Amino acid sequence: MLPFLARRALYMVLFLFALSLVGFLIIELPPGTYLDVHIARLRNTGVRVDQAEVDRLMHLYNLDSPIVVRYFKWIGKFLGGDMGISFQHNRAVIDLIAERLPATLLLSSVTMLFIYAVSIPVGIVSATRQYSLTDYLFTLTGFFGLATPNFLLALVLMWLFLKGFGVSLTGLFSADYVAAPWSLGRVWDLLKHLPIPIVVIGTAGTAELIRIVRASLLDELRRQYVVTARAKGMQESRLLFKYPVRVALNPVISSAAWILPGIFSGETVTAIVLSLPTTGQIFFSALLTQDMSLAGSVVVIIGALTVVGTLISDLVLAGVDPRIRMERSNR
Repeated sequence: MLPFLARRALYMVLFLFALSLVGFLIIELPPGTYLDVHIARLRNTGVRVDQAEVDRLMHLYNLDSPIVVRYFKWIGKFLGGDMGISFQHNRAVIDLIAERLPATLLLSSVTMLFIYAVSIPVGIVSATRQYSLTDYLFTLTGFFGLATPNFLLALVLMWLFLKGFGVSLTGLFSADYVAAPWSLGRVWDLLKHLPIPIVVIGTAGTAELIRIVRASLLDELRRQYVVTARAKGMQESRLLFKYPVRVALNPVISSAAWILPGIFSGETVTAIVLSLPTTGQIFFSALLTQDMSLAGSVVVIIGALTVVGTLISDLVLAGVDPRIRMERSNR
């Protein structure tokens, strides 16, 4: 186990280094820099910016150095715990992310619980009742969830709740509780606002996992050991959950690697539509303005979630399925 973890830790470091390099280059590819956007905005408001001021800002934001030098300066500070200064917000990136990270983690973790809590039982029922009315209903719902964009679902739900109940779904708190200290009332207000973002963000992942569970379980139910156990008179519920379901859940467990970054990417669009105080909004605006320090830091964090999710899924798979081993046995 220890050699496996050491090897995976090395792979994680190499992957994150490559990801940071590619992310930096992609963000820097569009013509111009944040400074160009900033100067154009100032000139549009009638502010005169001379060349001396431009040179000062170029040096301040470290934009007068070659791209390779800028990358190594940025990644060097990042490894030291300094994510740099956001050009757009003129604040430390780590402070901006720390402000919005709790809401992002809350939404992501609860959304993951929602995805697994819905997809696993629905997938099992759909597989055990293949081609029934229930199966067709779940299949239709799953295709609807996969085909509907997050932002469109968010807009439809916002309109329905506003027209039907007079309730605004934007944000995680009502206007009275945005700046209020924590209390039972504020917690209850948060719980009232959570379901819609969770449903919107988790719909696509839930629909996809339902199809995975159904297909995997149907494949296991046709295996010879299941047919033999049934022929021997083994109780159906005991047979179902003792072996086929356990094996069928392997793809679900391994899906943690792509569900975590998928939730983050889906959360970005939903955060903009629903005005959620998460990292999604600042990440999107950082990409538009080429705010390298902020956008690059979020990209690295998403990449770290991917590799950590992969590692966790591998470890859980080894514990759930005894056929999976982290190391080859010596013969």
